[in-house]
Amino acid sequence: MNNRPAARKPLTEEQRFQYLISGISDYAIYMLDTEGHVSSWNAGAQRFKGYLAPEILGEHFSRFYTPEDRATNLPERALAAALAEGKYEAEGWRMRQDGTRFWASVVIDPIYDEHGTLLGYAKITRDITDKRQAEQALRASEERFRLLVQGVTDYAIYMLSPEGEVSNWNVGAERIKGYQADEIVGQHFSRFYAEEDRLDGKPQRALAIASREGRYEAEGWRVRKDGTRFWAHVVIDAIRDDMGELIGFAKITRDLTEKKKADAALAEANAALFQAQKMESIGQLTGGIAHDFNNLLSVLASGLEVLSLGRGVSADAKTFDSMRRAVERGATLTQQLLAFARQQPLQPETRSVNRLISGFESVLRRAVNASIAFTVKLEPQVRTTVIDSARFESAILNLVVNARDAMPDGGDLQIETANVDLAEREVGGLAPGPYVRVTVTDTGTGMSPETAARAFEPFYTTKEVGKGTGLGLSQVYGFIKQSGGEVVIGSSPGEGTAISIFLPAAPGQDGGTHQDTTELVLIVEDEPDLMDVASALYISMGYEVVTASNASEALSLLASRKVDILFTDVIMPGMNGIELATYASEHYPEVKIILASGYPLPALILENANLDDFAFVGKPYRLSDLARALRTAA
Repeated sequence: MNNRPAARKPLTEEQRFQYLISGISDYAIYMLDTEGHVSSWNAGAQRFKGYLAPEILGEHFSRFYTPEDRATNLPERALAAALAEGKYEAEGWRMRQDGTRFWASVVIDPIYDEHGTLLGYAKITRDITDKRQAEQALRASEERFRLLVQGVTDYAIYMLSPEGEVSNWNVGAERIKGYQADEIVGQHFSRFYAEEDRLDGKPQRALAIASREGRYEAEGWRVRKDGTRFWAHVVIDAIRDDMGELIGFAKITRDLTEKKKADAALAEANAALFQAQKMESIGQLTGGIAHDFNNLLSVLASGLEVLSLGRGVSADAKTFDSMRRAVERGATLTQQLLAFARQQPLQPETRSVNRLISGFESVLRRAVNASIAFTVKLEPQVRTTVIDSARFESAILNLVVNARDAMPDGGDLQIETANVDLAEREVGGLAPGPYVRVTVTDTGTGMSPETAARAFEPFYTTKEVGKGTGLGLSQVYGFIKQSGGEVVIGSSPGEGTAISIFLPAAPGQDGGTHQDTTELVLIVEDEPDLMDVASALYISMGYEVVTASNASEALSLLASRKVDILFTDVIMPGMNGIELATYASEHYPEVKIILASGYPLPALILENANLDDFAFVGKPYRLSDLARALRTAA
């Protein structure tokens, strides 16, 4: 007995097509007869329009149109257009059974039999309400943006093609540059640049940078239609499509001519103020030094006159002694000037500030009067520092005398030492790390903010004209800065003054800069003897050393070795030390850099504005100089 199910009868082509049409739900697909009556109805038509097949078959398709469209005979015209053109395609509002409207995409095709006889029409409708709303929102957004851009008058906002041709133009661009839209659209934006900038290729470089980095920003001179120039701030942004292809550039230009003039006027005023202050300082210097040197010259002149008379050995001895003291005073004044200029010769050595202050305390106490209570508070385990002992004692004495003078009616004066660990930028430009702080505090008259701000100015003094040279605090400041430290004033009127000196701790103390033997120093020096001395000093500190006699050799070593410290002479043939240091800082930022020169630092700074970016030691240098430079090297 055969229990196999009977084979399913194959579907005809017409049946398969019917099932296909009926199953589509995203499109309304149905037939109209020659008069426009509905003769078939699929699932999509039922979903869009809300009618079941029995409710709509035989009805005229015009009921899907809005009353206003029926009033203009749009349904009949649509069928006529399909018949005449072979197809009718349009968008418009259509009605659902519940009376709501939707935006439809409609296609009507006439259907003929094999003899060319019209059988009716095939109608396909799709609900694109969401698409239309999105397009309308986009158009509204674009229109608002267009109105916004067109309404901006302080900025030139316009688009460029990938080649740099202007494709649109706002009111601000017209106002700033002077061109009407029809005069400039289609022209290359390089016409806004000055002739010298065009010859230099600046417009092309601007687009290249914007294309490569996404943005270009700069300031410079631009040219208006009438040929006048204005100072512009320019931003160019690259515009790319969803696939990342460059489709153009958005360019924003602002006229900063007035701001530039104001900045220039402010700079000129500041320069004039600085010049006035400098001239005031020079005037004070002139008065003080003229007074002192006049006395010195009087002693020398009188001494020479006495000697010329030849009145006896005893008189000659006294005269020689007076002249010797005058020469010594002149030498001291010269040292004061050098201290301010930070060019005085120092003899630094590793010392404890506690021992220096204790050994000098008797002198300090004699400098104050009986009405002042003088105390010394020293931290027991204070760190050592690299310092010129004699200059340090002179600086402390200077501060004590200033404190005494600020307390004519008596008060309290204290010297205090302490260990401090500074964070980045905590005190002036000092590098983070361990330091020793020495503070001289008084309860005197104090200083106003204006006086405190100028206290370290060269030759600035609140004393009467002729009372010394006015180099007191400037001398202290210059010496401490030359020693790698910093001086900070805390003061207010009637509240007294505290002046703190910060000195770097000697290497090897609490995270100091003493290094292990794994670090490599590259010494660049064209004098063989100096190279040998420098090598010996670094080797004595435990460093590994490689040497180069010029910048070319140094560059090769930098490229082939892991260098930790670059120690280079400034004056060398070919690429000099500053150029080598600048290149190394840009390409090897992890390398610490120290410059060395026999020229004074201020003279070098005048010619090389970026010299302050690097640590510096003067020639001849000692081990302590190198240790101090290593603490500040970046």
